[in-house]
Amino acid sequence: MLRMSTLFLRTLREDPADAEVPSHRLLVRGGYIRRAAPGGFTWLPLGWIVYRKVERIVREEMDRAGFQEVHFPAMLPREPYEATGRWTEYGPNLFRLKDRRDNDMLLAPTHEEMFTLLVKDLYSSYKDLPLSIYQIQTKYRDEARPRAGLLRGREFVMKDSYSFDIDADGLQASYDRHRDAYIATFERLGIDYEIVSAMSGAMGGSASEEFLAPIEVGEDTFVRCTAGDYAANTEAVEVAAPDAQPTDGLPDAVVCDTPDTPTIATLVDMLNGREDLRREDRDWTAADTLKNVVMMLEHPDGTREPLAIGVPGDRDVDLKRVEAQLAPAVPSPFTEADFAKYPSLVKGYIGPEVLGEESPSGIRFLVDPRIVDGTRWVTGANEQDRHVVGLVAGRDFTPDGTIEAAEVHDGDPCPRCGSPMEIARGVEIGHIFQLGTKYAEALDLTVLDENGKTRTVTMGSYGIGVSRAVAVLAEANHDDDGLIWPRAIAPADVHVVVAGKKNGPQGPAAETLAAELEAAGLEVLLDDRMGVSPGVKFNDAELLGVPTIVVVGRGLDSGVVEVKDRRTGDRQDVALEAVVDRLVEVCTTG
Repeated sequence: MLRMSTLFLRTLREDPADAEVPSHRLLVRGGYIRRAAPGGFTWLPLGWIVYRKVERIVREEMDRAGFQEVHFPAMLPREPYEATGRWTEYGPNLFRLKDRRDNDMLLAPTHEEMFTLLVKDLYSSYKDLPLSIYQIQTKYRDEARPRAGLLRGREFVMKDSYSFDIDADGLQASYDRHRDAYIATFERLGIDYEIVSAMSGAMGGSASEEFLAPIEVGEDTFVRCTAGDYAANTEAVEVAAPDAQPTDGLPDAVVCDTPDTPTIATLVDMLNGREDLRREDRDWTAADTLKNVVMMLEHPDGTREPLAIGVPGDRDVDLKRVEAQLAPAVPSPFTEADFAKYPSLVKGYIGPEVLGEESPSGIRFLVDPRIVDGTRWVTGANEQDRHVVGLVAGRDFTPDGTIEAAEVHDGDPCPRCGSPMEIARGVEIGHIFQLGTKYAEALDLTVLDENGKTRTVTMGSYGIGVSRAVAVLAEANHDDDGLIWPRAIAPADVHVVVAGKKNGPQGPAAETLAAELEAAGLEVLLDDRMGVSPGVKFNDAELLGVPTIVVVGRGLDSGVVEVKDRRTGDRQDVALEAVVDRLVEVCTTG
């Protein structure tokens, strides 16, 4: 039994100054966590109970699926990560250190390399496969701006598991088993989720899906079809590209003066206001303009590469999408010094004619998939205050390739059925990858097949944010008064509040009731504090968020106690002699 009189707990009436989101505010105010350092938190007793319950459910579902648990150290040697390139690719996000012998070490952000080497050390035959092993371990990433409490920290706990198979069919089967196990896990935890297509990023591999909890404060943006089952992180959204059109018979491009058109809107207005520049079929729109954005790609080895991206003018370039497409390179702004190195680029009037690997600038030029052969565009003429009208893709310019980099708009057509898509925000709670052979090849993980031939093992990687799940549950389960924990992970089943005068009958009655509830198998938090007003106790009960609150107060004179459902607010007076059976029923079936 937990007693408020001795529990290591101090609730707060005011929000912490650095808290940006409800979960951070309420977990600190409720005495579940305390900040230890930027991006690092101490779990206090109530928080640790909640965390352990989340971890237990994750572990039970992994074990139920037949995956085996191992445990690696968090501090690892440099060499395996050097072999896969991730020592460099992780850049400043990787915590690096040296031991007393001047050996390079790291605090692991993920453990693909170590799992791969472990299997290589012990297994050598196809008969040993398939294999799925997992761990629940602390991870470290040197986030530039840790924020939102447990949602984005520098230290966090993940469940990461890895599958090892002889071929692609085996990998698909292992992937599906993990996917099913994740569904079971999040349903037991009571977390709403969307499964969305995602980018693999620095992890590598092919197929990748995220489990996102739809929450307004989420850092991930995703789309879902309003008519079908398509859903994708905006970084991975596919553009439904139009069919290419013939270029024969299209009018020649015209270069014209366009003074006083500082924005695309003013440019479009000017085009539609001049008879000699109007389209013959309809008005020009912002979507008919071609916006060419130049940037620098910063590679992990420190080299810099210029890149130009062309998108329809009604959209901006989404740098998160660029980063996801081109990882591990990171985009950065094109500076004045960069423009000075490329004099053919006229800022604000950059056109395709000076872009491309075969152009005078030599800058690689990638375009949005909507820019197909035969489409006509208004774009910069590479001269101040001048644009070219009617430039035709495939006739007047040819890009070096395509890239999914334009921002996604609410209402964009679904790439599968054409219905409108809607945009939502979410927090990533799980991610599953079909890694393929990237890590096995880098670390020489092979087995002999049934014919005695050497085969490279194919792998999958599967992560769940265990500590993050606590914050997600807090985000999804609170009101203005405090937390409202789902029963499966609440710190107690019942919060018994003594609301009576010192030496009154309420104290002994609450003690007896709490003992009977505990004997019946329920977890009890008893607020037995002396000298604390009932109002403070009630406020703390609301803040802490135990799903059922029992008040032993004035009604005791009539032989009843008050039972309150924290989520619905429903209150009922229940006879003292019947309350244990009633609460057991509520807690085991509710």
